[in-house]
Amino acid sequence: MPNRLAKESSPYLLQHAHNPVDWYPWGDEALEAAMAQDKPILVSIGYAACHWCHVMERESFEDDTVAAIMNEHFINIKIDREERPDLDHIYMDAVTAMTGSGGWPLNVFLTPQGKPFYGGTYFPPQPAHGRNSWTEILEGVSRAWTERRPQIIEQAENLTSHIEEGNKIGTLHPSIPPSLHPDQLDIITTELLKSADRQQGGFGRAPKFPQTGIIAFLLRYGMDAINPSAEQPDHPSKQEALQQAFLSIDKMIQGGIYDQIGGGLARYSTDNQWLVPHFEKMLYDQALLISVLADACQLAGLHSERGREYARVIDHTIAFLRRELMSSEGGFYAALDADSEGEEGKFYVWEKGEIEDVLGNDAPIAVEWFGVSGEGNWEGINILTREKTVSELAKTFGLSLEETLTKVDSISSRLMERRSTRIRPALDDKQILAWNALMNMAISKAAGATGSSEYRQLAIENMEWMLRVFAAENGQFYHTYKDGQAKYLAFLDDLAYLVQALIYLQELTGDTIYIERAAELTTMIKREFGTNDNHLFYYTGASQHDVVVRKREIYDGAQPSGNAVMAFNLKWLGLVLDRAEWKLAAENMLTVMAGVITRYPASFGYWAIELMRAIRGCEEIVVAGPRADVLRNEILANFIPFRVLQSTTRENEAYPLLRHKFSAPDTAIHVCHNYSCAQPVATVREMLALIGERWRDGVMEERQ
Repeated sequence: MPNRLAKESSPYLLQHAHNPVDWYPWGDEALEAAMAQDKPILVSIGYAACHWCHVMERESFEDDTVAAIMNEHFINIKIDREERPDLDHIYMDAVTAMTGSGGWPLNVFLTPQGKPFYGGTYFPPQPAHGRNSWTEILEGVSRAWTERRPQIIEQAENLTSHIEEGNKIGTLHPSIPPSLHPDQLDIITTELLKSADRQQGGFGRAPKFPQTGIIAFLLRYGMDAINPSAEQPDHPSKQEALQQAFLSIDKMIQGGIYDQIGGGLARYSTDNQWLVPHFEKMLYDQALLISVLADACQLAGLHSERGREYARVIDHTIAFLRRELMSSEGGFYAALDADSEGEEGKFYVWEKGEIEDVLGNDAPIAVEWFGVSGEGNWEGINILTREKTVSELAKTFGLSLEETLTKVDSISSRLMERRSTRIRPALDDKQILAWNALMNMAISKAAGATGSSEYRQLAIENMEWMLRVFAAENGQFYHTYKDGQAKYLAFLDDLAYLVQALIYLQELTGDTIYIERAAELTTMIKREFGTNDNHLFYYTGASQHDVVVRKREIYDGAQPSGNAVMAFNLKWLGLVLDRAEWKLAAENMLTVMAGVITRYPASFGYWAIELMRAIRGCEEIVVAGPRADVLRNEILANFIPFRVLQSTTRENEAYPLLRHKFSAPDTAIHVCHNYSCAQPVATVREMLALIGERWRDGVMEERQ
C-alpha cells in the first residue's frame, strides 16, 4: 500500500511512496502527530539522483522488520533537499556539528518541537567499518528518548543555539573600520594555490569537485594588466594563477567527469585524475561549468585553439541540456540519476568490443581518442576520457584537422545512437527557480562569449518562462515547479540568482525592462530577507514560519552563496540606478565578510570575486548610438569581469549612465568610473586600452 508520499510531486519522495515505512512529508500533520504521540521525529533527507540514498532505501527502508521499528518508535519524515534546502541546511549543520562531517542520505533525530539531538548520514543494515547498523541506531535512540529524556532535550537546545550562533557574522562592530586592500587578493591566491593539484588540476584530494568559483577567481586574478616586473617578490604570479585555472578546466573537460560523447558534467570525481565520476548530473553544475567556460573562452580568445575548444564544450553541454534536461515549456529539469538498472554509471560506460562493433573501421580512432582498452580503466570496463588534442589525433592517424573533426563528430554520433538504446537513468523532472536562474545567466554569458544569437534567444525565452510560472502573489516567487504547479515560497538563492540573471540578460540585450524587474525583486528581497541589525540576508523570508531556526547562509558550496550574489546585485543596480544606499549595502556586506574570505578562501570563491570587484573597482561602460547593438556584441566577446554595461540605440534619460550620451548619427563608447567619463571612443579596441590603463594605474597606486 502506498504511504503519504504518494500524494507528493517530488520524484525523490515518490521513490519512497511504496516503502513499508509510514513516511510523512514535512508539514503540520507530521509535527502535530509527534507532539500528540510524544514521539521523536526521524527526518531522512536526500534527493532523486543520490546513489547512497537509493542504497539505504533498498537495504533498510524497504525492509518490513526495519520499517516496523521506525513506525513504532518515531514519526518518520522524508524530505527532498532540493525542495526544502532550508531544512537541509539546518539539519546538515546539526549533524556536522555532532559528527564532523555530513552528506546524503542525511538522517537526523529531532524532538517533537523540531530541534535536532542526534544524527548521521548513511547507516548500513549490518554493523560495518566502524558504523553501527541502522537497526542499532533506531533502538539506541528510542531507548535514550525513554530513559534519558532530560539529557536529550538539553542536547537539542545546545545544538539549536549553536546553529543560531552562526547568524551573528553579519553584525558590523562599530570599532572595526572597513579594510579592503589589494594585498588581500594576493593572500587569497597564495592560500588557494597551496591546495592546487599542479598535475591534474583542481584543488585538494579526492573526492574532487569542480570548484568553479575558485577557478573563476583565479581567471580574474590572473588577467590583471600589471607589469610583471612591478610585482612584489612575495606576490603570487598572475601567470601561475591563470595556468592553474586553465589546467583545472582542461583536465575536467578531458576526464571521465565530463560525458565525452553526450555532454554534461557529473557532480564530482571519486579520484584525483577526474576519471571516475559520481555519475549523477545536476543542472547547477552544468550552469557553473558553462559560466566559467565562457570566462575562459573570452580570456583565451575565441580564435585561439584553447578558446575554440572551450566554445566547443559550451556548445556540447548546451546541446545536452536541450536534449535531456529541457522541458517542452522552456524550463530546465533538476537532474539525471547516477544509476540505471540498479548500477551506478551503467548507462555511460563501454566495453571495447561494443565500440568496435558500432564503429567498424573507425574503431581505432575512437579507441585512441577516448583512451579505451580491452581491460578497461574502471572495474573491467571503460569510462571515456580524452587526453589527446584534435591536432595530436590527426597526426597519429595521418589525417588533416578537418578530416579528424569530421571523424570525431561521426564517431560520437554513432556511439550516442547506440547508447540511446540502453535503459536511461531516471530524470528528476522538477524545475527549481535558483538552478534555472543560474542556467539563464550562464547562457547569457555563453551568448556573449561566442556571439550565438541562438543562445541569446534561449536566455530570453527561459527568462519569460521563469517570470511566468514561478510568480506568486505580492511580488513574491515560488521555489519549485512541476506538472503545472509551483510550490514553496522562494528562498534567498532563488531570488538572488534571478536578479543576477536579469542583470546579465540586460547587458546581453540592452533591454531595460530587465533592470526594472531586477530592481523590483531587490526591493522585495531587502524587505523580506533583510534586517536592520545585520548586513547579511536570511536564507528564508519573513513569511515562512515552519523552520526551527532562520539561518543566514554565507558559504559558497556547490552553488554560490545567495549573499555573495546579492553583494554583486546591489553593487550593479546601485551603480545603474544611482542608489547610494544599495551601493553602501554591498560595501557593508563585503566589510563584514572580508576577514573570513581572506582566511578561508576555498569556502568563499564567489565572495572572493566580489571582494576583488570592490578592490579593483567597477568599469561603467555605456554604448549609445545607432550601432550600439553591434558594438555591444563586440564588447561582450571580451573578458571584462568587473563592469556595468548599458547600451541604447535611442535617447534614454531614465538612467544616470545613459543621460546625455546619445549623439546620432555617431555611436560612441563611454568608459566611466564613479560617473566620471573619459573622452568617448569609437571602437572596442580603444575602449579596452582605456580600461587597461585605468587598471594599471589604479592598482599600482594602491600597492604603493
